[in-house]
Amino acid sequence: MHPQEDGTNKAQQTGADPSIDAPEIMPSVEELLRDAELKAAEHHDAWLRAKADAENIRRRAHEDVQNAHKYAIAKFATDLLAVKDSLEMALKDNSSIENIKVGVEMTLKQLVNAFDKVQLSEINPMGEKLDPHKHQAISVVPADAEPNTVVNVMQKGYQLADRVIRPAMVVVAKTKD
Repeated sequence: MHPQEDGTNKAQQTGADPSIDAPEIMPSVEELLRDAELKAAEHHDAWLRAKADAENIRRRAHEDVQNAHKYAIAKFATDLLAVKDSLEMALKDNSSIENIKVGVEMTLKQLVNAFDKVQLSEINPMGEKLDPHKHQAISVVPADAEPNTVVNVMQKGYQLADRVIRPAMVVVAKTKD
């Protein structure tokens, strides 16, 4: 009789342990540890790379901010060079007062255009109510205007976009006694 025919296998007939010949289903503890160490090393390497990338990004961002502060007015400065050139030409020109006046008017127009490009605008509050955020009252005088109304502008103010960089110096009306 064949060992296979009666339902027994060779290992059973010889009395050998069947778990030795059968392939292992569970990996050994050593293999699991080795796999875990490899994965840990991969994750550590990925973490180190990510940390280095973050540091490089932080450094580049810091340099970009420094350059932005350093060169923020480069375009405005370029526009002002044309104004300076015009003023120098006006000083060299020894022609009539009328020609000099026309040259100065053109130069002022160049300056106003340069201001417009960077959103630098005048605060000229003549006839407006006093706004302490935009105006600095230097005097109060009796006037026919409503109280706290600007009746004289001693010096124009300026704002950059929506931020006041120099308040207008004004004289304000007070009630007549």
